[in-house]
Amino acid sequence: MTGGGPDIWLGIDLGTQGVRAVAVTSEGRLLGTGSSPLTSHRRGAHHEQDPEQWWRAVCAAVGQTCAAGADPRRIRALAVDATSGTVTLTDRHGRCVTPGLMYDDGRATVETEQVNAVGEHQWAKAGYRRMQRSWGLPKLHWLLDRYPHAVADGWRLAHQSDVINRRLVGHDVPTDAGNALKSGADAATVTWPEEVFAALGIPAGLLPGLVLPGTVIGEVCAGAAAECGLVPGIPVVAGTTDGCAAQLGSGATAVGSWNSVLGTTLVLKGVTEDLLRDPNGVVYSHRSPSGHWLPGGASSTGAGLVAREFAGADLERLTDAAEPLLPTGLLRYPLVSPGERFPFVAPDAVAFTSRGPAGSAEDFGALMQGVAYVERLCFDYLDLLGAPVEGAVVLTGGATRNPVWNQLRADVLRRPVSLPRHGGPALGMAVLAASACGEHGATGAALDRAAAAMVRVDRVLEPRSSHRSAHDEGYTRLLGLLVGRGWLPGTVADHARERTAR
Repeated sequence: MTGGGPDIWLGIDLGTQGVRAVAVTSEGRLLGTGSSPLTSHRRGAHHEQDPEQWWRAVCAAVGQTCAAGADPRRIRALAVDATSGTVTLTDRHGRCVTPGLMYDDGRATVETEQVNAVGEHQWAKAGYRRMQRSWGLPKLHWLLDRYPHAVADGWRLAHQSDVINRRLVGHDVPTDAGNALKSGADAATVTWPEEVFAALGIPAGLLPGLVLPGTVIGEVCAGAAAECGLVPGIPVVAGTTDGCAAQLGSGATAVGSWNSVLGTTLVLKGVTEDLLRDPNGVVYSHRSPSGHWLPGGASSTGAGLVAREFAGADLERLTDAAEPLLPTGLLRYPLVSPGERFPFVAPDAVAFTSRGPAGSAEDFGALMQGVAYVERLCFDYLDLLGAPVEGAVVLTGGATRNPVWNQLRADVLRRPVSLPRHGGPALGMAVLAASACGEHGATGAALDRAAAAMVRVDRVLEPRSSHRSAHDEGYTRLLGLLVGRGWLPGTVADHARERTAR
């Protein structure tokens, strides 16, 4: 390694709307960032992207990061995360031959029923009971139906991050067990369930190898280095999904800790010692690079309604007007789009309010409050499953720019919450790269040490007791409304009420 200066770890995040890269030192100092947009094609349940633009955007984002002050000669390793469940097919030379079917593409309805009928026992063993139509395996099944020559031509399944990793190293790469989970991989054994795939008519030769996140899978080749502005020979570490990457970037890596990401939607992920099994199929668990498990789920509620319902509004002024109205008796179930996934599964769920708002300030306050109540229900559901939920809670995501919303969430959850100075999936990938190739050593404890060194806490918010009883009352009222609509199981609501009464 040449060049003076600190060791640098490069994290690359492939999101829905763009690619982001960050370069971070072993002590968590941010040396450079870069980003490049991505475009999607949506038509009904179809959501596609051109895989070639993934690579162009990665090169642009990495180039910006290096130009911003990250010396590529000091980059010790890099890792890439991507959207969970996004798949494509590649030819014998690794070139993408189909569009990328995105994480929320819902076209594989019939194939989902076939996958669940054949693999019912395996999916129950994996802890999530049923696959959803947006998952990777149903979409792979759909692709093979539309491209019947794929097997004979030697095409292979590739997840979004696999496409980038192959371009980086210049040869075939294994996929990580995180991204492969929704494609049917058994995360406990890090294998493909061969009997299930054989019954579905999917040959083993179509599937990439499997490794745990954090495994070194190659080095940056000369061609990729020239395109991205890197130097050849940088180790490439198998990454994971964007949700798991965000969790690593929050510093929530120890057993019992949780990361709640509030962006367009609400995503909650934690760490458990053992695999968490959910008989209702609401929660699923990825495998942590440390060997632990990362259970969680994604709600369809979130901050996405803010841009839609309050477009053009001065959000700071609106927040200031809403703050003295909290807690409000106006209850909102703020679904961004129809259908709920977590903390319960209800395909027919729609947004609702308990009454009309007195004005835009109360309406906005009720939206913030409604998301916080759903977040609390997520924790109550995880507690019902036996997960350790009393550990540290870290808040990340775009909505954390609103300090009133942050404090409201601490109040509703009745527990302290922390906010990191920097966060996000790209930082999580830098942490993962450092845990695999840095001084921390490639061990289970290395991930915790790397996260502790590189993720810095900005502030901690303590819950206020002044509105506790009012929030408890509003929360239990919302439970009743959800049960009354037939979406929330009564057993879950009873458990949430019991926890509230403690």
